[in-house]
Amino acid sequence: MQTIINQQIPDFSVDAFVDGDFKTVTSADLKGKWAILFFYPADFTFVCPTELVDMAESYDKFKELGAEVYSVSTDSKFTHKAWHDSSDSIKKVKFPMLSDKTGALSEYFGVMNPDDFMAYRGTFVINPEGKIKIAEIQDNGIGRNAEELLRKLEAAQFVAEHGDQVCPARWRPGQQTLKPGIDLVGKI
Repeated sequence: MQTIINQQIPDFSVDAFVDGDFKTVTSADLKGKWAILFFYPADFTFVCPTELVDMAESYDKFKELGAEVYSVSTDSKFTHKAWHDSSDSIKKVKFPMLSDKTGALSEYFGVMNPDDFMAYRGTFVINPEGKIKIAEIQDNGIGRNAEELLRKLEAAQFVAEHGDQVCPARWRPGQQTLKPGIDLVGKI
């Protein structure tokens, strides 16, 4: 399998439900800022609403970091709206809910489950130039954590700004980073 880390996102145009309205979201909309693509299997399911609410409750923090969140499933924009309208939890979602009806985005990002045409849980952090910096895929029974994703976004942004430094495990802004070099080998 070939990695997609540091690959350019593909050109795309998809329908979306965004805070009460239908819109079109394209790859151009992701450029110029940090973006999070947050793939999930389907609307009206079990783990998915817990994750989307977690992301919704952290949405302002993502925005403060200059990042836009895009949730993505193979459901239609109409299904996204129906879920939003019928669920007090999903009413909290203000970020774009993308409709990957053709499965093209899910295929490109390697999250498509061919057995049921639903995405696995995939999280991708994309830099302002449109390059994928973080890629994580997990099975559908395992929920994700917005707080950890925020930490990883902060680390990716730090590394982008300070190319000579890297962030160790559990790094948080303000903590010590590392400068790779021969003097660190075997000392960490």
